[in-house]
Amino acid sequence: IFLFPINGHKWLPVPRQDSAVMAGSLTHHGSPNPGYSTNNNAVPVPVITQTESRDKWSKKMDFLLSVIGFAVDLGNVWRFPYICYQNGGGAFLIPYILMAIFGGVPLFYMELALGQFHRTGAISIWKHICPIFKGIGYAICIIALYVSFYYNTIIAWALFYFYSSFSSILPWTNCDNVWNTPDCTNYFGMDNITWTNASRSPAEEFYTRNVLEIHKSSGLRDVGGVRWQLMLCLFLIFTIVYFSLWKGVKTSGKVVWVTATLPYIVLFILLIRGATLPGAWRGVVFYLKPQWGKLLETSVWVDAAAQIFFSLGPGFGVLLALSSYNSFTNNCYRDAIVTSLVNCLTSFVSGFVIFTVLGYMAEMRQVEVEDVARDKGPSLLFITYPEAIANMMGSTFFAIIFFVMMITLGLDSTFGGLEAIITAVLDEYPDQFYHRRELFVLCLVVVCFLGSLSTLTNGGAYVVKLLEEFGVGCSIIAVGFLEAIAVSWFYGIHRFSNDVQAMLGKAPGLFWKVCWVAISPAFLAYIIVSSLLKAPPLALFDYKYPDWSIIVGYIVGLSSFIWVPIYMVYKLVWTPGSLKQVGGCVQSPETVSDAFSSNVTSASFSRVPCFPQRLAVCLRPERTIPDIHAENLNMATVP
Repeated sequence: IFLFPINGHKWLPVPRQDSAVMAGSLTHHGSPNPGYSTNNNAVPVPVITQTESRDKWSKKMDFLLSVIGFAVDLGNVWRFPYICYQNGGGAFLIPYILMAIFGGVPLFYMELALGQFHRTGAISIWKHICPIFKGIGYAICIIALYVSFYYNTIIAWALFYFYSSFSSILPWTNCDNVWNTPDCTNYFGMDNITWTNASRSPAEEFYTRNVLEIHKSSGLRDVGGVRWQLMLCLFLIFTIVYFSLWKGVKTSGKVVWVTATLPYIVLFILLIRGATLPGAWRGVVFYLKPQWGKLLETSVWVDAAAQIFFSLGPGFGVLLALSSYNSFTNNCYRDAIVTSLVNCLTSFVSGFVIFTVLGYMAEMRQVEVEDVARDKGPSLLFITYPEAIANMMGSTFFAIIFFVMMITLGLDSTFGGLEAIITAVLDEYPDQFYHRRELFVLCLVVVCFLGSLSTLTNGGAYVVKLLEEFGVGCSIIAVGFLEAIAVSWFYGIHRFSNDVQAMLGKAPGLFWKVCWVAISPAFLAYIIVSSLLKAPPLALFDYKYPDWSIIVGYIVGLSSFIWVPIYMVYKLVWTPGSLKQVGGCVQSPETVSDAFSSNVTSASFSRVPCFPQRLAVCLRPERTIPDIHAENLNMATVP
């Protein structure tokens, strides 16, 4: 049986003898095809069809800006500079670039190609790849929920700062406020000021005692009440998110023209301003001067691998979702290279923006650059940088645009994360939700808002740290590892390469195949093993996380990943067939053009290993012929 286009769009099986009605061939378009059996007992391979009802991006730039907006997030501004100076400045760029070339970019490219070819979300795509791994899709959705529980709270903090910036004198400029303590030390514009370990800057006390009010919480056992100011900020953030996503890519594709481009304008302005500050050269020298001895430390390579993975974002299901709205022949290879380069260059330039200010801070405090930022993570954005801004000429202006940049960077990533859930669920359950998208998005936003309430308490920063470390952390890396294995080893690198050739007209080169099969999975396995073997003690400010909270964290992380083995067991139990009886071996044509050729020979078929019947059905994909116009393939339609 061959697949043949009906009504120009759908593909349905027709007998081989009827295939002569075709007017052209597929000599330049390869694609996997349904299995062929030479044995009557062979396990049947289901065939499904796709339709043209799926939304598409209005413009190519809508897609590119959405991908760039998702990949370029707050982590590019605070995580990369911090990890860079923590690991020896310029020396860190060497492992970072190597990890990007051999690990991050190949995974990024693979996920864009998968989404574009199969045109479906993170859950339903697995029936086209390897059905037994469908639990990966559910795990991705749960992890995306965990991210939304804390990530949007960080955006709410930025919104609080944005509101507070509308003042002639920024509230974190001096120590004369009601929230300040005797330890508050303002050394800007002051002489004979001694900075000690007990000293706290006005910016630090504004963040900890006014924004978070973390002093009212003793830890995770007593997080205190919900901060209504932050809850209002979070409500505004989710309102923007809802009206950006409720109509699908038609609305989100327009919003990103602002949220994805504005940060670059602000970064350029801040870069020029930072370069004119006294002492800026000290930060730049520290940033670029490599400490070669650091390259011998395993932790530097682990940090580089983790940074590029979380920066580009493969494994989160977002790239699958966004690329699924592309046209079939879109050049996803070029998109992957361009967006990856933009992402990495943004991180590099952000380093200059941050390090010029760190040099300025070191000059004012009369200390070394590495002694300036005591706290990593969001504190770099909410303490160190605002402190420097507060003592610049035109501080109000720079504060406003800085926090606008943070808000827009965060919103883009939120759009991508929630769109991954929306696309996955709507594609998996179209009858229930496809025509109720607005209602489903509303329910999803409400769930995310309610799930974020614990992060809005006085001790909410402790919850944010816990979710960031365990809710995402190793779970998403493990999911990405399984995804790479399932595609390269179970779906097959040859079949996947044919998919890419069907879209681009050219198969991926040897470099990409080697990366997908061996290097990228090894890259992810390396991060997982290193993270588990050398997990540092968890701490935030002066609070050390108790042992029971670490156990809770591992449970949270396991709660998402556990759906992978659960679905595997479910699939094996409920799939018809025998676990002992071996079904007939299945052969399949290498390409669609082989299948439609009138000169099909044994050479056109590839051998697929024999498996027990039930396991074979669980592993074998439901073959999908992509939804492409018949005229693109030089084919005549059946009347």
